[in-house]
Amino acid sequence: MPAHQRSALLRRTSELLADYQEEIAQLLAREVGKTINEGRGEASRPPAIFDHCADAARHIAGEVIPFDAAVGGEDRQGFCKRVPCGIVSAISPFNFPVALSAHKVGPALAAGNSVVLKPASQTPLAALKMAEAITEAGFPPGACNVVTASGAEAEPMVTDERVRVVTFTGSAEVGRKLSQQVGIKRLHLELGSSSSVTVMADADWHSALPRLITGAFGVAGQVCISVQKILVHKPIYQQFLDEYVPLAQELKVGDPLDESTDVGPMISEQAAQRAEQWVQEALQAGGKALCGATREGTLFQPTVLVDVPWGEKVTCQEAFAPLVVIYPIEDIDEAIKLTNATPYGLQTGIYTQDIATAFRFADEVDQGGVNINETCWWRADFQPYGGMKNSGIGREGIKYAIDEMTEWKTITFKLG
Repeated sequence: MPAHQRSALLRRTSELLADYQEEIAQLLAREVGKTINEGRGEASRPPAIFDHCADAARHIAGEVIPFDAAVGGEDRQGFCKRVPCGIVSAISPFNFPVALSAHKVGPALAAGNSVVLKPASQTPLAALKMAEAITEAGFPPGACNVVTASGAEAEPMVTDERVRVVTFTGSAEVGRKLSQQVGIKRLHLELGSSSSVTVMADADWHSALPRLITGAFGVAGQVCISVQKILVHKPIYQQFLDEYVPLAQELKVGDPLDESTDVGPMISEQAAQRAEQWVQEALQAGGKALCGATREGTLFQPTVLVDVPWGEKVTCQEAFAPLVVIYPIEDIDEAIKLTNATPYGLQTGIYTQDIATAFRFADEVDQGGVNINETCWWRADFQPYGGMKNSGIGREGIKYAIDEMTEWKTITFKLG
């Protein structure tokens, strides 16, 4: 299919997804437990993602190679171009089931691949609605396929030799297993994090408080770039706690379809029980809960922890729950040390008015993304997005995903 045709179909998909936004938002609230406002926020992303993909499909370019740079190449001309890999297997998570599926399916189609999508077992409906829009837009049968199955049942999506690209978002444990199964294929893994945000005394930190609340407790903390730790410069530490904790206490927890709800349920009672256990372990180790730390079924109250010994699960592993651990730090050196003191490296943030501090922090932390005067929560859908260390390999973001879903083909001419 020529690029202009792929582009037109992607644009039409974008328009249909825009029409379906409220329906998708309702699905997200019902099957994920997002608040209806969070569902509307996610539902607004796929139309934009497919619109960007429509533009990118027209600009997949190669380059001319100067063969006369080598001895014996004087009478040769040539070029290389990017061609589709073939079949892309895409496995998406429960927390952003339609937006993160769009990040995999849109670039795959823009590049000219066919794609097989497996949404998370708990949350397939929004992804199926997206696939319905793709079909309605006019993509041919077989271009976009959706398999609703358990991870074990979907194993052929990873091991089948006809598959050329596997793109997965999920836990590091599953990602490690996939890396041992895929064989000779391209593999993209986005595996989560244990992210922190640093707040220096010179920052305009009062205005940052709402973002730090949303970053910690949005989607019930079930976001790979959730604000799990806040590292606060000691001169403002107590004042920061005095203003932050009441904001967390004011959050309304409950029915995700209620327009006034701030924090909905976690994905399952098992997930909420695990978060409760991790918090109790932190408290038994000497930590203190300034609010929250209680659970009712799948509803986990927004929790702020202090005095937690470093090394507890809530400090170094991915909590994926509405909790945040706040630490006082002496200086930027300690901020860099603690930011790097986890096996993950997806995104981080720092609030400071000192440009030298900001640049030093950005240079020395081992993170795929560094946000200055913003939390680790923020990303643009078209930026290169992905992590270092156990946070994965490869990058999402339309252009960058297309790069990973295409291969170079070199064509040469001997003249004369």
